[in-house]
Amino acid sequence: MVFKKITLIGRSNESFDAAVDDAIDRAEETLAGVHWVEVDELGVEIASVDTREYQAEVTVAFELQQGEQ
Repeated sequence: MVFKKITLIGRSNESFDAAVDDAIDRAEETLAGVHWVEVDELGVEIASVDTREYQAEVTVAFELQQGEQ
């Protein structure tokens, strides 16, 4: 098995947990073979939004299929 890692940033107006879930949900919708997610950083956007926007940067690891890079 060979895995590839990518970084995603999930966002939510509710919480950090919801931001992580946002990233995981998107990964599972668009990638096959997602095996694990590591939460790398948490942040809050306050400058350009009316309310707080919670952000979670995550690393997603998924299994590469034969012939993928």
